[in-house]
Amino acid sequence: MVSQKYKDMLGAKSVIRQMSEWATKRAEEIGKDNVFDFSLGNPSVPVPQEFTDKVIELMRDRDVMELHGYSQSQGIPSVRAKFADYLNKTFGMNYTAEHIFMTTGAAGAVAHAVRVITEPGDEVITFAPFFPEYNHYINQSGAILKVVPADTQSFQINFEEFEKIINPKTMAILINTPNNPSGIVYSTATIEKLAAILNEKQKEYGHDIFIISDEPYRDIVFEGVDAPYISKFYDNTLSCYSFAKSLSIPGERLGYVAANPKCTDSELISVMCAQISRGIGHNCPASLMQIAVAEVLGLTADLSVYEKNMELLYNELTSLGFECVKPGGTFYIFPKALEEDSVAFCQKAMKYDLVLVPGDSFGCPGYFRMAYCVETQKVERSLAALRRFVENEYRK
Repeated sequence: MVSQKYKDMLGAKSVIRQMSEWATKRAEEIGKDNVFDFSLGNPSVPVPQEFTDKVIELMRDRDVMELHGYSQSQGIPSVRAKFADYLNKTFGMNYTAEHIFMTTGAAGAVAHAVRVITEPGDEVITFAPFFPEYNHYINQSGAILKVVPADTQSFQINFEEFEKIINPKTMAILINTPNNPSGIVYSTATIEKLAAILNEKQKEYGHDIFIISDEPYRDIVFEGVDAPYISKFYDNTLSCYSFAKSLSIPGERLGYVAANPKCTDSELISVMCAQISRGIGHNCPASLMQIAVAEVLGLTADLSVYEKNMELLYNELTSLGFECVKPGGTFYIFPKALEEDSVAFCQKAMKYDLVLVPGDSFGCPGYFRMAYCVETQKVERSLAALRRFVENEYRK
């Protein structure tokens, strides 16, 4: 007999993926150029040529066993040392290789981080709007995800509601900044306030409370935006990073957990993650990708494209009367729909071949997400479709 648990999950598939699948089928009917697909956060800017050249060089010159053999469960030691050194130089930290655990992207990093600091029945708090897969990352670990309602005026942390939810069962706070889906970056003031509350609650409850900082969009921050590095402000922080967005290599699935050297048992986190891998079938990312990325640390794709796309959409949306908090990073924008039912709103948009994602699964009914990681020319062409949609459906 197959698992009923996972069979039941088939009836609640990712809305994002469902919208993306619809867009793919529609493109087969009318052509890809005629479908304005803002559903999936799949980086659109080209991979840096320097990275491609480095991979070719490695394939040509390095020992095949070094490139294609198993790495240690924690990752290749020399790679981890390079990552630690890069973080130290960039953020003024003092990581060593022993604080780094290599993972299959940020998803793998969060999955390990939550297991290393919780027991079944413990609670993890996150803040709406939030990435819907957090439900699975947390709840399937045996921990319980609690969601703080959004502050829709700013999409910073709703501290009034947060203090109602935090309790002695709280073992971790899961934050995502820059944020998917809102594009908002938590300010230094927000992080300082969060850290102060958690330091007080650790004393009150008599146990550690960790921040799991989900950071796949850390390098996509727009000009002039305050973007603090979380571990600088709170000792018990596990930083979860991915190179998917910064290098435009989501399919390569490379990321890491970086345990703040000041956190409790910091020297044990990476080796404990290796033990967790034994139970979830993770067993280290590809050696080739670990080595190649370590050779180009600090290199990114042309991320400026995303800020240009954001400005185009933000200006058009606000001119059409949408309420929208301006993103400070990522490649997402999260406006309020023009009707209370954002699912119905997004379904109406499909008649104009606009593929949008309703905000319900992000914990914000009445809003919708647009992933503008598409060609700028296509964003520009989509504006006419957006205007037709609004005029025909909401200004009759």
